Amino acid sequence: MTRLDVAPPASEGPVECDGPRALVVEAREVPLGGVRGMEVHRTLPHRALPMVGAWCFLDRFGPQETLMRVEPHPHIGLQTVTWPIVGEVRHRDAVGSDVVVRPGALNLMTSGEGIAHSEYSVGDAPIPLDALQLWVALPESRRHGEPAFERHENLPVVDLGDGADAVVVMGRLGGVASPATAPTPLVGAEIRLPAGVPVRVPLEAGWEYALYGMIGSADVETGTDAVDADAARRAAPSMAAGATASVDASRLLYLGTGRDHVEMVAAEGARVFLLGGEPFEADIVMWWNFVGRSHDEIVAAREAWEAQAPRFGAVVDHGPERIPAPPLPAVRLTPRRRRV
Repeated sequence: MTRLDVAPPASEGPVECDGPRALVVEAREVPLGGVRGMEVHRTLPHRALPMVGAWCFLDRFGPQETLMRVEPHPHIGLQTVTWPIVGEVRHRDAVGSDVVVRPGALNLMTSGEGIAHSEYSVGDAPIPLDALQLWVALPESRRHGEPAFERHENLPVVDLGDGADAVVVMGRLGGVASPATAPTPLVGAEIRLPAGVPVRVPLEAGWEYALYGMIGSADVETGTDAVDADAARRAAPSMAAGATASVDASRLLYLGTGRDHVEMVAAEGARVFLLGGEPFEADIVMWWNFVGRSHDEIVAAREAWEAQAPRFGAVVDHGPERIPAPPLPAVRLTPRRRRV
């Protein structure tokens, strides 16, 4: 999806964040470029927490009843990971893909040097719609490559015991790997929790992790006080003392590094999305739909899109309609760096 978003100013430098954490990022409502009347909530990036591993973006659009019409728009330097919860969306792109995105199937678009795509809800009337849209920043070894699209409908499942399991959407979890292409070591998994059953999820101690509540609410054993991300930037006290924190659709819980497992329980059952991976190899510059390494890269990509350069291709079955790039801010774009 296209975003109206500018990079926040950089901090004085990277902040060390080794070890377990319990940082709560509250979702905030944001505008969706090219569409009005859609409810969209964002948890990543946050000024205090720009990334979790290579994951640099998490939006939730829904639950709502809406007519979605996102016209062709560009991306560079990232993968889009679309994970529907309710509803169907037609995806079309510049490598010739024309597919209907449905719950249970991963739709993964890798931009490389540049790609354009569109997203329409199915039909001509508003429909129930709810989905996660995530972005993965591409490493140096892949971000200048060719664009690609892949779809995976038979994703592996990890049995977590007592009726709990996890669908491995991206990367690997508990020795089980998704078939989706992942240029950096990471995981994206939907954890399904039965009511009242304590569940232990295996983790990689050298990776950083976060949890987001998709459906229902779950209590997570953190082993440390939960701190609000905005309060942490102001050195304010913890938002809640104790060794547990809850996750639901209104918040993301960052767990840091140094954990080989996490335990959680949902009193009434829940679905939680786990995202994590090795700390990313570089600071990124992120603006609108572009992920790069410098201000000049972003400027060049914007100019190419506005000039209708062949870099982004033409979206299948579309005419001249497209979303124009917003104006650049009056300051140089700077890297997003962790502030807590």
